[in-house]
Amino acid sequence: MHNYLVYKAKYNAGIKIFRRFIRVNSIISLMLVLMLLLVTGCGSTAGEVGTASDMLEKEDHIVVGFSIDSYLIERWQRDTDIFAAKLKELDSTAEINLQNANGDIDTQIQQIKYLIEKKVDVLVIVCIDSDSLSEVVTEAKSAGIPVIAYDRLIKNADVDLYISFDNEKVGTLMGEALLKAGLPNKKVMMLSGPNEDNNVSLVESGFNKVMASNDIEIVDTFHAPGWKAEEAATYLSEHITELNSVDAIMCGNDNIATNAIRTLSEARLAGKINIVGQDADLEACQRVVEGTQVMTVYKPVEKLAQAAAEYALALAKGEDLGVSTTMSDGSYDIPYYFLDPIAVTSENMDETVIASGFHLKEEVYMNVSN
Repeated sequence: MHNYLVYKAKYNAGIKIFRRFIRVNSIISLMLVLMLLLVTGCGSTAGEVGTASDMLEKEDHIVVGFSIDSYLIERWQRDTDIFAAKLKELDSTAEINLQNANGDIDTQIQQIKYLIEKKVDVLVIVCIDSDSLSEVVTEAKSAGIPVIAYDRLIKNADVDLYISFDNEKVGTLMGEALLKAGLPNKKVMMLSGPNEDNNVSLVESGFNKVMASNDIEIVDTFHAPGWKAEEAATYLSEHITELNSVDAIMCGNDNIATNAIRTLSEARLAGKINIVGQDADLEACQRVVEGTQVMTVYKPVEKLAQAAAEYALALAKGEDLGVSTTMSDGSYDIPYYFLDPIAVTSENMDETVIASGFHLKEEVYMNVSN
């Protein structure tokens, strides 16, 4: 009898626990159902079923798609970092979807298509090939996505804005610096960037005008594919005998200049041939103050990237850019915003590159004895 009572008490206690469990979980289940009804009811039209993930995707914030050529050139990391920082400063909810094509045009096209599919609010593109993106840019614009060509022109694409530096002036500054340094034999070689980059032709145009007006002969020109500096160095090494009477080498950027100077050093010609470049890379600035590179062209990329972020947000919001200057892309006159480049020598290094915070003074002068 005692065992029976014990058993019955345990049984009743178990029933109470079970009933309490059912009651509590019914309340939880009811709450879950109500939450689901609220989620599926918001923003859905008749016959549509929304989900929590759909709601997250529809949050009201701006997404900027940024397609970059590659990080082969030192400055591009700086550009994208400054752009992203400025974007967040202007709009803390804005996002950037950054795609790096690693120098491959087919990859860049596919990545831009991906950004179109993701329905970004605006596209910013540093193109690899100025002639190969018009079709995919048309796709973006047809999808209602405005496009900014950043630093490099995209031809025949009718982009909403082209933002860059005065690239013809870059070439002019290079030519003038070499004239000032002296060209006794009136002969110059060019190690330039790829023809696919529209800026290359603009830089060469400015440089060639200075050379032509001063009767300077350009004895040879090489276009490094994909801005691969090592290929420019290989070409220079293979044509080293042609340098006997050459006064100077115009290098398409400072990375090419770095490799050219190494090749000249191996041939014991360093210091005998004047070198100019552009981008104000740290190594180049060090060489300028050391006296092994005549000049570099400083392009204040922080101002360009910040301006691009401002224009990207404006386009995403459908606002007027207020840009009155235009440039032909071959088929269309497009809005063109540009900044002036600055020739940097040992004489003005402190008040240009260093004063702007582009490089630290101790880094630039690290190899120069006091």
